[in-house]
Amino acid sequence: MKRVLTKKLLPGMILANDVFTYDSHTKLMDKGTVLNEKDIARLAFYSIIDVLIEDAPAEETVPPRASETGLTYSERLRQSEAFKEFKHDFEECASKFEHTIGDILKGNEDLDLDEMMTPIYSLISQGRTTSNIFDMLHNLRLYDDATYTHCINVALITNIIAQWLKWDESEVEIATQAGLFHDIGKLLIPDSIITKPGALTDDEFSLVKTHPQKGYEAMKNLSISAHVKNAALMHHERCDGTGYPLRLRGPQIDKFAKAVAIADVYDAMTSARYYRGPICPFIAISMFEDEGFQKYDPEMILSFLHNIVNTYLLNTVRLNTGEVGEIIFVNSANLSRPTIKVGNDYIDLSKCPGVYIQEII
Repeated sequence: MKRVLTKKLLPGMILANDVFTYDSHTKLMDKGTVLNEKDIARLAFYSIIDVLIEDAPAEETVPPRASETGLTYSERLRQSEAFKEFKHDFEECASKFEHTIGDILKGNEDLDLDEMMTPIYSLISQGRTTSNIFDMLHNLRLYDDATYTHCINVALITNIIAQWLKWDESEVEIATQAGLFHDIGKLLIPDSIITKPGALTDDEFSLVKTHPQKGYEAMKNLSISAHVKNAALMHHERCDGTGYPLRLRGPQIDKFAKAVAIADVYDAMTSARYYRGPICPFIAISMFEDEGFQKYDPEMILSFLHNIVNTYLLNTVRLNTGEVGEIIFVNSANLSRPTIKVGNDYIDLSKCPGVYIQEII
């Protein structure tokens, strides 16, 4: 029996005890469960830091390349000037946001909203499509995601969600601001807790759960939309009443907070964390399909899922069978299981139980 970090779990490992959620103590998985990729993703989805397993970690093998000579879509993208420019602009934006928001929280500087938002809008402009932006963000996932970069990611994703929902221009602006400011309460939690690589104690987890209230309190006197303040307070609320800090239900939750909640969870799952690596977007999409329609606004989650899968068309992926191919068709009835072209063959994942996308490469 050994305690293993979620990021180091491998398919085939066996749980040595029952696993419960931190907040509601609901049982997630039974002792004796033989873990697969989706189980591991579910543990990450519920922020389970580590678990007891019966077997020692297996030797991790290096997966085969997509081809002996060709580069994958992601490899070509990371070598492009467009990606290098986006990465440079993103890092400058994160650095500027870190310093400015730090001064505001210390009371050393007044909020200049236009100045703070200009670098965010520059990342969205310059002819970049929604697919371009998600491709760029996915290829920045190799880095542990600090609160500052997470806030920028969520701002970009919430902006796109608002566009997909056909909100008017002023609402898109508020949505973007809500995404940028949603997690500033985390900056008021000790960094030693936020970046802790092991399991949090009950007291530490309770402290982390105060960050929505802390963020709201820090913003309540700022000259900024009430929707933005509400998003800081409510982005961990869920439509079925299982969220925190107020256990609000659907009609009670600000619509901008509902959009931010989806962007926040998607980015958190698909980015690296101190306690685990990034989760494949299609495993994250599968989690939303399985458990998201009760927790998130149905119209928003449906629009998000239908649109997000299309941003990954033509990406190179590795299946859990080891086969490598290209996404060529999205199955609208089973969004996490598209059709993949592998060599001269076509694999419709919606008709292949047990086969799924393990990694975008």
